[in-house]
Amino acid sequence: MLGCFPAVLAGVERETSPGGIERRALGRTGEKLSIVAFGGYLLRQGTPEQATEWVRAAFEAGVNHFDVAPEYGRAEELVGPALEPYRKRIFLSCKTAQRTAAGAAAELERSLQRLRTDHFDLYQLHHVTRREEVETILGDDGAIHVMEKAKQEGKVRFLGFSAHSVEAALALLDRFDFDSIMFPVNYATWFAGNFGPQVLARAQEKKMGILALKALARRPWPPGADRSAHPNCWYEPITDPEEALLSLRFTLSHPVTTAMLPSSEICFKLGLKLAPKFTPLAAAEAEAMKQKGLTTAPLFRFPSNV
Repeated sequence: MLGCFPAVLAGVERETSPGGIERRALGRTGEKLSIVAFGGYLLRQGTPEQATEWVRAAFEAGVNHFDVAPEYGRAEELVGPALEPYRKRIFLSCKTAQRTAAGAAAELERSLQRLRTDHFDLYQLHHVTRREEVETILGDDGAIHVMEKAKQEGKVRFLGFSAHSVEAALALLDRFDFDSIMFPVNYATWFAGNFGPQVLARAQEKKMGILALKALARRPWPPGADRSAHPNCWYEPITDPEEALLSLRFTLSHPVTTAMLPSSEICFKLGLKLAPKFTPLAAAEAEAMKQKGLTTAPLFRFPSNV
């Protein structure tokens, strides 16, 4: 896939404007989303005032994709009121970590209520990792049946999933016709972990929207590192603007729709500044990122023995 830079974007429908944040087609859905998205985990322990401020900042910067989940602490309860002024002008995605039909049905209704909306634009299975989870999700009493019914009833428009193992991602891709996938696309996991190329290739074959995680992740936290500036990040984020821009450009030089911004106020604000500066990596830059990636500890590897 390295040899495809930057021509890999030739098949991606893109809308650009000088000084603005680019938008890209979300697979075959007909929707166009900003190339960076607001991740609700940022507000896991936030306040109503922070929610109002950060949602407004994202929207005014040109972000139209907002993503949240029940597992994100107080995020649903905070994002709902903060998004109300913008709801008809944004794309709202939510998730369920429930694997059974009963659990997913209850969680969907609670999320709709908390987020003060009558539908989600995208509803996703959250953080699927093990093969056993896939079997439960797709089984007779699995969550997938609730998701299909919700789509038929207009409570959700599109269906997707997020995965943190190649094995689970490929199993879901092969067994259900999802609209989107959320998956790590990061220079270190890509090159040092062999984690990502096979999943993106399969998703692209199916003309799915690809939502990228961990674009601004550097590596696992080193022992004894000071994490106080990034209390919500389980990995060490990239905060140097030059390095962060290269990492973001690596991710967005692949056929992804959106890169989710990290759950750190510092990185969130940095991402909003960097997104309008995106240009695809040139071949020499891509090779430099490959060498950098090969010498960086990845967050994930394939195979992962799950």
